[in-house]
This record gives sequence, C-alpha cells and structure tokens, in this order.
Amino acid sequence: MSTAHSSASSRLPGWLFVLFLTLLATATDEFIIAGVLPQVADDLSVSVPAAGQLVTVFAVVYALGAPTLAVVCARLPRRTVTAAGLALFVVANVAAALAPGYWWLMAARVVAALCAAVVTAAAFATAAAGAPRGAQGRYLGVVTAGMTAALFTGVPVGSWLGGAFGWRATFWLIAAVGAVAALGVAATAPAVPGEEPAPLRRRLAPLREPAVLRMVAVTFLAASGGLMFYTYLGAYTAEVASGSWGLLSFLLFLVGAAGLAGALLAGRATDAWGPDRGLRLVLGGHTLTLAVATVLVFSGAGGPVVLAVVVGCWAVFAWGLNPPVQAGVLAAAGPEAGMTALALNISGLYLGTGVAGALGGAVIGAAGVRYVPAVATALLLCSFALASLPVRARGGLTGPATAAVPSAAPK
Repeated sequence: MSTAHSSASSRLPGWLFVLFLTLLATATDEFIIAGVLPQVADDLSVSVPAAGQLVTVFAVVYALGAPTLAVVCARLPRRTVTAAGLALFVVANVAAALAPGYWWLMAARVVAALCAAVVTAAAFATAAAGAPRGAQGRYLGVVTAGMTAALFTGVPVGSWLGGAFGWRATFWLIAAVGAVAALGVAATAPAVPGEEPAPLRRRLAPLREPAVLRMVAVTFLAASGGLMFYTYLGAYTAEVASGSWGLLSFLLFLVGAAGLAGALLAGRATDAWGPDRGLRLVLGGHTLTLAVATVLVFSGAGGPVVLAVVVGCWAVFAWGLNPPVQAGVLAAAGPEAGMTALALNISGLYLGTGVAGALGGAVIGAAGVRYVPAVATALLLCSFALASLPVRARGGLTGPATAAVPSAAPK
C-alpha cells in the first residue's frame, strides 16, 4: 500500500461524523428524561414513578422494535432508512415537546424509541459497509462514540436546559440535533444498498444462527454486569469513599470521557486483531477491573484517587464493547442479514440494561451494595467464557475486521 493511499484511508470521512451525531441524538433521547423527571411529573400532574415509566417504555420498545423493524426495512437503502427514521424521530420529539398530557407524551416516546431503534441499526450497518478494508472496527468505534458522548455532553446539557427553561426544552434540543443529523445523512451518507429480496424465513435467519445468538448472549451478559455497576455507581462510591464532596460528579464525567476513548481504542483493536481477539481483550479487561472494584470495596483500602483510577480503567473496557461485538455479529450473520443481526444485538444490549437495574437492586436489598461489583464480575466472567467458545463465524472472520454487509457504492 502506498503512503498516499495510507494517508487517504486514515482520514475519516465527514459522513462518519454525521453518524456520530445521529447516535448522539438517539442516545440522548433515551437518557435525558431521567434528569427532568420531577419537572415532568409536576407539569403533567403524575407521580415521579409514573413519569419514570417514560424511561422504561422507551427502553422496552427500543429492544423489541429493533429486530422487528430491521426485518421490515431490510430491503431499503441504508441512507433512506436512516434519513427517514431521523425525520420521524424529529417529529416524535416535537410531539413530545408539545404533549398536552402524560399519555400523549408516552405515545411520542414510543414512536421516538421505534425510530431510534431502526436508525441505530442502519447507522451501524452504514458505517460497516462504508469502511475501507481493515478499518471496519475503527468506523464502528466512531459511531459507538456518539452513544458514549451522550453520557457526558448531550445528557448534562439537556438536563441543564430543562432546569433553566423547562422540560419541554430538552425535547426541542433533541429535535434540533436530529434535524441536523437527518440533513447530514441525506446529503453525505454513502449509498449502501438494502438486502436482496428474500423470503421472510431467510430474513429471520439470524434468530437461528448459533454464532449470532452467541454474540447476542455475550452482549446481554456484558451489559447486565457492566451497567449494573454503572447504575449503582453512586451507592458504590459512597461505600468506598464516603464524604468526598463532588466525587460522584467527577466520576460520572470520567466514565463518559474514558468510555469515549475506550470505544475509539476498541475500534482500532478490532481492526488490528480481529473481532474475536478484540472482544476477548475488552471482556477480559472489563472482568478484571470489576474484580479489582470488588476487592476495593471489601478491603476498605480505597480512597478517591484509587477509586477514580479503577473506575476510569473500567469505563475504557465497558464502553469498548460495541466495536468488536458488532463486527463479530456482522461476520456471524453474513452479508444477507447484517442489519437484522445488528438490531438483534442491540436488543440484547437494551434487555441487559433493564436486567442490570433490577438485578442490582435485588442484590443491594439482599446483601448490600458491596456485592454489586462481585455479581457484575460473575456475569462478565460468563460473557468472557461464552465469547471464548470455539464457534466459527459464518464468514470465517477471525483475523482483522472486514465488512460483512453490502458494500457502499463508489461515489
């Protein structure tokens, strides 16, 4: 490969950053309402727990809608799916901003979740197909970073906006970002064709493919363990370093920053070593850092500095999951079912998120917060063991990552 070609291939295209913005918008929509629940409850005359169901319904609809809509939209060009999905996403958030009552807001959240589900799967498929040979993991890492960035940019900004101007302003913000992303996708995204016409049975093939199901299970277990620790990070911090004023806020920012770096580094690792080895590296590091967090809380030897180091290292691995696992899913599914398989894996991620909160709460109720990282470590060990099984992907992708989805048409 010539030096000029290497330099050209190392430059990331503008459309990839548009997909970054796309995932930033959809992920912010998922998390942002948690910061304005009291205002929503007061304005719509419902209880805070009832307002909290707006978060739960979004996650459940997202998880169930992703694979279903992926099958429905499989034959459509990815640019069309992403741009149209974003347009409807904008409409749903405008409707949320104008909602006259609780059930109107709930309906808008359902539509927004369905749109976010199909847009996310299409965005990942576009990034994988548009990547040059040997750069798929890097491209997937940039798109994943959009989801991670929502934790420490979109969500805090939106929460501040809601506090300053009312909760409806948060949905206006998301609608504005979504509109910019939709225009960017329509103008710049590569022309990735849809899947070839095929019977429904073939489109549902990922549901029967052991290698795909294995990857979905890996994602589910890793999300359940990792997000359990994140969900109860506040209680864990109080246990390890109580009385440290402002420490939790710093740790939450650190998680976002380190997670962003982890997503990008994991993408490069996937390209260099292949999705199998990259995934084992991420899961192994995730398991080890959770084990250290367990030792830290039981030994009583921790302090703010040690805790910050452990949490920062954990975040790098925890948010590094998506690039290698998405590349592995694409390899396992083959080119004819890439988007459906990606959507199925996204469902595993969101179901794991739901289990994380419920199981972590049960652990705290039964044994105390000190056992949360211990249970999380056990789940990550199961995920690592499952990822290490010698199951060969359909595409035989064990080396450096290559696209296993329809290629983007040359421009």
